[in-house]
Amino acid sequence: MQRSLISAAILSLTALAAVPLVQAAPAAAKAKPSKPAASAAAESLATTQLPRNVRPSHYAISLKPDAQASTFSARVVIAIDVLEPSNAITLHALDLALASASIAAGPGQTVQQASNIALNADKQTATLTFAQPLAKGSYQLAIDYSGKIGNQAAGLFSLDYDTPAGKKRALYTQFEAADARRMFPSWDEPAFRATFALEATVPADQMAVSNMPVASSTAVEGGRKLVRFATTPRMSTYLLFFGQGDFERATATEGGTELGVVTVKGRLPQAQFVLDSSKAVLREYNDYFAHPYPLPKLDNIAAPGRSQFFGAMENWGAIMSFESVMLLDPAMSTQADKQAAYSIAAHETAHQWFGDLVTMRWWDDLWLNEGFATWMAGRTTERQHPEWQTSLNRVAGRNSAIERDALATTHPVVQRVATVEEAHAAFDEITYAKGSAVINMLENYVGEEAWRTGVRSYIKAHAYGNAVSDQLWLHIEQAAKKPVTAIAHDFTLQPGVPLIRVSDYSCHGGKTSVTLTQGEYSKDNPDKKALSWRVPVLAKTVDAAQASRTLVSGGKATMTLPGCGPVLVNAGQAGYYRTVYAPKAYAALAGSFGKLAPVDQLGLMTESWALGLAGKQSASDALGLARATPVDAAPQVWGRIARMFDEVRVYARDNEATRAKLSAFAVSRLAPVMARVGWEARSGEAAPTAILREQLIYTLGALGDDEVMVEARRRYDAALAGDKTALPPELRRVVLGVVARNADARVWEQLHAAAKAEQSSIVKAELYALLGQAADPALAQRALELAVSGEPDATIGSGIIASVASEHAERAFDFAIANLPKVNGLVESSSRAGYFPALASGSSSPAMVDKLKAYAEANLPASARSQTNTAVSRMQYRAAVIRDRMPEIDAWLDRQAL
Repeated sequence: MQRSLISAAILSLTALAAVPLVQAAPAAAKAKPSKPAASAAAESLATTQLPRNVRPSHYAISLKPDAQASTFSARVVIAIDVLEPSNAITLHALDLALASASIAAGPGQTVQQASNIALNADKQTATLTFAQPLAKGSYQLAIDYSGKIGNQAAGLFSLDYDTPAGKKRALYTQFEAADARRMFPSWDEPAFRATFALEATVPADQMAVSNMPVASSTAVEGGRKLVRFATTPRMSTYLLFFGQGDFERATATEGGTELGVVTVKGRLPQAQFVLDSSKAVLREYNDYFAHPYPLPKLDNIAAPGRSQFFGAMENWGAIMSFESVMLLDPAMSTQADKQAAYSIAAHETAHQWFGDLVTMRWWDDLWLNEGFATWMAGRTTERQHPEWQTSLNRVAGRNSAIERDALATTHPVVQRVATVEEAHAAFDEITYAKGSAVINMLENYVGEEAWRTGVRSYIKAHAYGNAVSDQLWLHIEQAAKKPVTAIAHDFTLQPGVPLIRVSDYSCHGGKTSVTLTQGEYSKDNPDKKALSWRVPVLAKTVDAAQASRTLVSGGKATMTLPGCGPVLVNAGQAGYYRTVYAPKAYAALAGSFGKLAPVDQLGLMTESWALGLAGKQSASDALGLARATPVDAAPQVWGRIARMFDEVRVYARDNEATRAKLSAFAVSRLAPVMARVGWEARSGEAAPTAILREQLIYTLGALGDDEVMVEARRRYDAALAGDKTALPPELRRVVLGVVARNADARVWEQLHAAAKAEQSSIVKAELYALLGQAADPALAQRALELAVSGEPDATIGSGIIASVASEHAERAFDFAIANLPKVNGLVESSSRAGYFPALASGSSSPAMVDKLKAYAEANLPASARSQTNTAVSRMQYRAAVIRDRMPEIDAWLDRQAL
């Protein structure tokens, strides 16, 4: 899943021969190796929230959706093994009405009806009781039931969208983490792998899509058709997918696999880039994993609307993405959108192996899915599109993880997940970004070839099964012949961030000596006793061609480096730690900033800013680096500087004098870069330059730079007057953003009218979000009221409120609480525990902390409050920065004006 279940052994496929409605696996699906006995035994110990007396092996699901009525009826026949005598079976079911249930040992055998069906909404289960006890053995459990089709991305849901012919509706499913139970009664945990045979009765003029190809389509009465899909391999329930609508599909072929893109009619050309990219990505992954993609087809399905929880989902063979992250709309898409579409497709395709073919045993090891897919997508993007220079993005990804990991509310990468709410909360920066950064560090430590050999061995050993982190480390260690597991445990089984302190260095005989001491980087608990890590470190003198390696173990290490000069630790930025230098060592390194490679310039800038805000070094050090950065530095470096200035602007939001001094200094640094980049794209310009242009316009506009604001308004007015060249796609979003931020009532109404008239779901959502960006509090309030008015589609309203919160956190949060039932209707249930804390987290007010805590206590179970706790930590840290660091920054800005 891009931001996108458990236990018991699996029955052999041969047990399916006697199950009605079961189809033989198609010849195109690759043969599945038998599971080692040790692996099956390990699975029996996996976490489960269900009784262990029954396990499923196959589901035959017959689905009849009524999209307009937002309901469905269905029947499921489940092949199960009863492992110990019992008169009751408990499985998951949520918001389903179970009409009847029966069980039989096989065709022609005695059928026993359930004497009682008891639903438990709190536990999300159904318990079927039978008058006669069930002996150990194989059975077929049949359940007739019905359910609701929601309008948010959980279970089976609908999305409405505009067309020239009026509104249309399409259906999709979203089951991760635990929402398959909303569409069919099931053992809805990752280790209960089974095969699935899905059939659906749909309108004859619509397309139905699932994980596997259509096996047959038969006309039935009422202008409908019965579509049967081929049987899937064994997989977890959360990976099943169904979609239905007025779709169209384009295909390509790679390595014997049919690749497809599916969109609502009229938008297929916007998916061509993802289709073309998928061929290269699949070719790369087939080689990397040395295990060819095992299904006969792989679709990327674009859905209108959006979610506050995820952007794309890795359903096996049927990746579902929202249009905003998959399609390239010619009216508004930019180079950044293109790179994001590629990265997300690469991420979800990597899941077809890490997550689908081999699935984490329980949500404790979710990072095995998400951290690896994040890392793999980054690696693949770098290899296939070196012109994008995305290797530098790893610094930002690692930084987001470290800043989350340095709060007292952090958690280990491998975490204990006990409830559904905790499973939803596990999709965070630690799981994704820290997981990816740790993988990057370990691959760098053992070497690319050894790492790949270990990954291939792991995939081969656990294909079509479930695994835990230690099984991956075992294979990596065997391939690398290095003690990887101990290092991996330090970074995945305990929370937090190592802090490497670098002493002043000395040079003798052409060699530099430096001492490294390991502590812990904490943002909100400075007195915390440091944990201990074994930290792989790369260091070099600035002018040296090669870096030297060491492993800081036991808290200390001494390095002797070739050459004399300033010392750079974490050269290449592969390590997961913060680096703080002794004052003289830092001054020497900062003085050599222009000599550093762009990735190390980014690293030093990012470290200096974070450590300064945390009080580990001067809060103005990073601003000093920004002052010294040459105009022709790498675009990514200037992009980082622009983001830093914007962070200071937010910290100074309530201090007009500091804000004015910041604007003067920041504009003096960014305006020459903007002049160099220019407003118009140049032929053959590098992709990072195109992205920097957007960043500069946004930041300069937010800082109130007159030149940018005037030019943005000129272009907007010219476009309204009919000049089609005034707002090219690569500038439309950012220019409208500057205009919307500074909008008066007349401009706000113009944008509102454009949003209502727009038919592209991508552009419509963007325009509605712009309405929430107005700096004028009265217009922000109008946007909030619009969000719950029913005018925007259900999935857009929550985004408007979030947009308001970016500049008016207190206003947005107070409004959401005052309109809680309506806002809850705009946010899928799995997202609410994170949505409301996100609205509040931009504030630094103690009163907001109290309000958020009160919301959580009144509306969330204790197990669902981790995101609230993190938001509180962030707000308190922001308040501490404003109180303790901004005076120093203010004084530094004063000196720049002299």
